[in-house]
Amino acid sequence: MNKDNCYIFELPMKVRDYEVDAEGIVNNAVYLHYLEHTRHEFCESAGLSFRQMHLNGIDPVLSRVEIDYKMPLTLGESFVSKLNICRRGPLFVFQQDIYKTDGTPVVKALVSVACLENGRLTRGDSLAQAFKDYL
Repeated sequence: MNKDNCYIFELPMKVRDYEVDAEGIVNNAVYLHYLEHTRHEFCESAGLSFRQMHLNGIDPVLSRVEIDYKMPLTLGESFVSKLNICRRGPLFVFQQDIYKTDGTPVVKALVSVACLENGRLTRGDSLAQAFKDYL
């Protein structure tokens, strides 16, 4: 993974009212939604939506998520979700970090994704071809 935190994709977002808990902070599980939304938007920006992938028999599936919570977000806060990608064997590993707009780290995550093609686990060569400009 790129150690100098060079990101290939960034997505600004804002905390919505239904994402916070009784304490007024974002529920821990919501961060997984932010990370997933960022991956989906990245794929679409790379020219391949999840819908298109599925229709072509390609289904990226989560293999592992490692997440470190650094600082909570609260209702109405703006933030940016950043992403980088590399390949480790058959897995695609996304370095995904979320920052407050002032640069304060919120979440640091590594998300490993395997690739199913027509329902069978593969090395992900089709997906690698689609992401060749980013790997």
